[in-house]
Amino acid sequence: MGSAKAGVVLKMTAMAKPQAAAALEGAVSLRKHYLETLNLVERLHRQLLDVIKDELDRRDEREINSVQALLLFNVGDQELTAGELRTRGHYLGSNVSYNLKKLVEGGYIHHARSEADRRSVLVRLTAKGEAVRDMLRELFDRHLGSLEAVGNVGQADMEEMNVTLKRLERFWIDQVRFRL
Repeated sequence: MGSAKAGVVLKMTAMAKPQAAAALEGAVSLRKHYLETLNLVERLHRQLLDVIKDELDRRDEREINSVQALLLFNVGDQELTAGELRTRGHYLGSNVSYNLKKLVEGGYIHHARSEADRRSVLVRLTAKGEAVRDMLRELFDRHLGSLEAVGNVGQADMEEMNVTLKRLERFWIDQVRFRL
């Protein structure tokens, strides 16, 4: 390598070191907040399931659990395949088949083979499933009535948090998709 070229490389390396150090310092600072966010996301999901379980207990609904009730809420008025439940983010667990089977057996979900693709099974709520969905809708509406006054969480807070969580979701999807 010529001396002029070597000088440019050394100068670039010298310039890159402070930038790399600053980036690393920023990452160390961000680490604490990132790990706290990971912990909060997990805890919030579990807490939501506890809130739903409490509502099921208050209504003396003992046939289903909070995961199954949330699944019914997320299905809503749609007719979906089991695979769509997961790909659309309506179900986060790994045992969707088990929960669907239990909900069908309990009369909360109706299932039938798809006319378009006989390999797929379409699911939709029965009247019993709609009653649970409506119960959760009422619960969440009650929460909305006091979220700002009691929880000190307003619309702007929710909008900012949702934007950030969607960015984090996109980041994680890309980590898996592109094996980053």
